[in-house]
Amino acid sequence: MPDFASYPSLKDKAVLITGGAGGIGALTVEAFAAQGAKVAFVDRDEDTSAAVAAKTGAEFALCDLRDIAATQAAIGSLTDTVGPFTVLANNAARDDRHNWADVTPDYWDERMDTNLRHMFFAIQAVAPGMIEAGGGSIINLGSNSWWEAGGGFPAYATAKAAVHGLTRTMARDLGGHRIRVNTVVPGWIMTDRQKQLWATPEALEAHRQRQCLPDLIDPVYVARMVLFLASDDAAMCSACNYMVEAGSI
Repeated sequence: MPDFASYPSLKDKAVLITGGAGGIGALTVEAFAAQGAKVAFVDRDEDTSAAVAAKTGAEFALCDLRDIAATQAAIGSLTDTVGPFTVLANNAARDDRHNWADVTPDYWDERMDTNLRHMFFAIQAVAPGMIEAGGGSIINLGSNSWWEAGGGFPAYATAKAAVHGLTRTMARDLGGHRIRVNTVVPGWIMTDRQKQLWATPEALEAHRQRQCLPDLIDPVYVARMVLFLASDDAAMCSACNYMVEAGSI
């Protein structure tokens, strides 16, 4: 593993991560904890949340992010424990495959709830504290799936495309308070979930051919981009996309 950068400005910052119990989220929790930040996360999986908390010292609250009242209550509880958050990483999502012909209105709405809606309401919950603190950084996790015109998950791709609109408009609305809002755009990241469900040798080889770089992408590199955007090094970065996709678009 490379010798990664340290960001002194992240020490003691209060950081909230959604979906912090697995995949990119768990590595993001670890990365912030290693910087000396005060880290908290929300997730719905009790066992994996407890394991991540034990490993990193992070605080966590259990909630289903599709339940906005429960989500905002969990964020409020963590704020009482950790302090007002000046960094939010909106990470939680699920890229379940689905056939466009089988999608029902209820399924569509559930995919929006899972992959988009909670991001706005998490921002709504933490932004007042950031305003009072004089600034902050919000990092929304997008996806290059819609940039690539990827198929097999139209509701997911639509939600992830909308993340970019959310980032741009909230960067404008919150920028006067020195709150930066950016999107990190992962490519096909080799989390355990991807390896177990979809990373066949044939699919991996086809994707390698699409990327400019030959290596598959470890989720740690997404976490590192989130760290940069949360740090004071990125003080003049807002309303933009930061790609971690090995040149596959």
